[in-house]
This record gives sequence, structure tokens and C-alpha cells, in this order.
Amino acid sequence: MTARIGSLTFDANDPLRLARFWAAALRWEIHDETAVDIGLMPTDGTRFLLAFVPVAEPKTEKNPLHIDLVSESHRDQTEMVARLTSLGARPIDVGQGPEADHIVLADPEGNEFCVVVRGEFLATTGLLGAIVFEPADYPRLGQFWSEALGWPIVYESDGDMAIRHRSGRGPFITFGPPIHPTKSTKNRVHLDLAPPAEGDQQAEVERLTGLGARHVDIGQGEVSWVVLADPQGNEFCVLTPR
Repeated sequence: MTARIGSLTFDANDPLRLARFWAAALRWEIHDETAVDIGLMPTDGTRFLLAFVPVAEPKTEKNPLHIDLVSESHRDQTEMVARLTSLGARPIDVGQGPEADHIVLADPEGNEFCVVVRGEFLATTGLLGAIVFEPADYPRLGQFWSEALGWPIVYESDGDMAIRHRSGRGPFITFGPPIHPTKSTKNRVHLDLAPPAEGDQQAEVERLTGLGARHVDIGQGEVSWVVLADPQGNEFCVLTPR
């Protein structure tokens, strides 16, 4: 069996503050406010957590990964943006242009995310509609993550690709536009993969490196997880079986 997503993890200068923002934004529950690493427990059937881990360095560039939140109409989009800004988000310009039908916000530590209006593509998602890799090394990156997670490719057109859990439920992971980006720093948002309880961490690491991942050193030291990078250089962690 392939590993599953255990969490989408944010580096944070103030993990509790950022966790409280996202808990209110998603209406998820904070697992333990006294912990150093804070996790949000989903209340909507999402299969993975949001996690917030402390770092000292500030955010300096646009994240290659972001979240898309889904509103039900243009009016709901406006109301959602107002609610999120009241919680501490702010509008930002990442080059989306005035004709964009999505609204780009940043959370209290500057992590970009979008509020989109539900359409045919996102018809069956919850509030958390997609994890977006943007820009993406198309199609290699989408193919890697499809094989890494065992999620089939469900959309591919004009340089955009999407994968989704084989159940057809939950958020998408999308990739696009087809650009070969240059990374200059460690990602502040990354995926943590967890082998199943009966799985083997080293065997999973070997499988992923066989698909095109590579070992990277981000100063993690002696830890129980293994840090890899996907073919575009996006870091992710392989946890112990659970």
C-alpha cells in the first residue's frame, strides 16, 4: 500500500496564532494548544490534518503550495472574504490581475491562499477544495504525486493537471501552470506522508526515490521522519508507519 497524506504542514513563527486563524477559517478543531507543534483536527471528513511547526526565519517569497477555499456563489465569496479578513487575512496581489474570478488572500504570516467560486470542477469538494502546486513542472510533477499517493489523474488540459483520492471525495491536488520554477529557499508549506500501520518507512522511502524523489538535508538532524524532495524540489516528509 502507498503512503497517505498525514498532514499539510506550515512553518510558522507563531504556530498557535496561525493555527487559531486556520481553525476559525476552516471551522476545524485545535488538537492541543499547549504543544510546540500544533495540529488541527478536521471536522468535515478531510483525511489529513493541518499542522503548524515553529521556525525562526520569516517568510520571504511566494509559496509554491497554497490552498483553495471554495465559496458557493459570488455573494458567498464576498462574504467569505470579509469573514476571513476579520480573522486576520489580508488581500494580496500575486499577479492575478483585475479580471481574475478568484480572490487571493494571505494568512497572518503571509501564506497565500485563494477563495474561488464553486464550479463544475469543484462541484463535490468541501470548503477545502484543493492543494495547489503553482507553478508546476508539468507534467512530471503531477505524474510523480499521482504515483506517490496512488491518486489517479482526473483532469489534464492546457498545462493543468489534477489528481484526487480514488474514492472521488475530498480535495484535489492540482498542478499548473507549466513552468519550470527556480527554488531559492525551503518551502514553508509541505506535505507529510504516512505509511500505513503495517507498512515500512524505509521501503516507502525507497519506492518514492524510485519514482524520482531525492533525499535532502534541511537541518533536520536526528529525527524519526525522512525528508525528501519531489522532482521539482518541493520538500516533503515520510513519517513512521501509523
